[in-house]
Amino acid sequence: MNASADHKLPWAPGTVPLMLAPMQGLTNSAMRRLVIDRGRPEVVFTEFLRVSGVSRRRFGRRDMADIAAEQDGVPLVVQLVGHGVEPLVDAALIARDNGARHLNLNLGCPYGRMTTAATGGALLQYPERLAELLPALRRAIAGGFSVKLRAGYEDPRQIFSLLPLLEDAGVDWLVLHPRTVVQKYAGEADHRLTAEVVARTRLPVIANGDIRSAAEGRLMLERTGAAGLMIGRAAMADPLIFARLRGDAPGIPDLEQQARDLHGYLQGLLPLYRERFCGEKQVLDKMKNVLLFIDQPAFADTVRRLKKSRTIPAFARLLEEL
Repeated sequence: MNASADHKLPWAPGTVPLMLAPMQGLTNSAMRRLVIDRGRPEVVFTEFLRVSGVSRRRFGRRDMADIAAEQDGVPLVVQLVGHGVEPLVDAALIARDNGARHLNLNLGCPYGRMTTAATGGALLQYPERLAELLPALRRAIAGGFSVKLRAGYEDPRQIFSLLPLLEDAGVDWLVLHPRTVVQKYAGEADHRLTAEVVARTRLPVIANGDIRSAAEGRLMLERTGAAGLMIGRAAMADPLIFARLRGDAPGIPDLEQQARDLHGYLQGLLPLYRERFCGEKQVLDKMKNVLLFIDQPAFADTVRRLKKSRTIPAFARLLEEL
């Protein structure tokens, strides 16, 4: 397994980790398998696992099936989202007992989709709660403990008041998306903040947000000094972006190669989704969700017709046009 000896970091010392971002509704186990097969990032994340504040089971059945130390030989980070010290600590212990080696707390999601209580990025409004929660999670987690967070709730410089809290709590590394929670995905991620955070903390910082190409990723590493990169949307458009960043695939493929790459991606994903999801409609809906990230102008007409497909055979036939 490509992880450090003390199990605190899910990547090997001396390497620059490239990570697949957790994207709700997208980076399920089938998608992770496809991305690992094609681009092989150093680290992958689960979608966030919702922690119940009511049920003692804490996780739903499907989420429990996602808990593991790795997937297909790649370290897997299990991401938790929830509120309350007791539920989250219980969830961390359950995850540990079911094989998780690396746990991450979501402090960045801008959408309150779980309960009326503060979860995800909304927790940044309550540093006093984090001061209790983070050390409690650290005590419960034997392996690696990280957080994924926005730069702040409303103030993008809030991150600098949070850094001592993260360090003192024993967090091993952090993923920074340099927007505020209230921004959601508007505007641009300000990676000048990322560079400043890197300079002001001893924690490894993984840069996340608006990394659209291998060239942009390499430039971001150079300009920020980040320990690694986390990529989401660009990986949904092109899982080979991780291989491109390492120089194992062409950084800017010609049109013919782009067509082959896109065809191989979608053709490889379709049987995985047919195995993972139930019913033709759900499989097609999931495939069409992926198509939302494909924006190469040369393939716009085929992608548009793929989005209108009503049967899997029709979808598969259109794929051959690529």
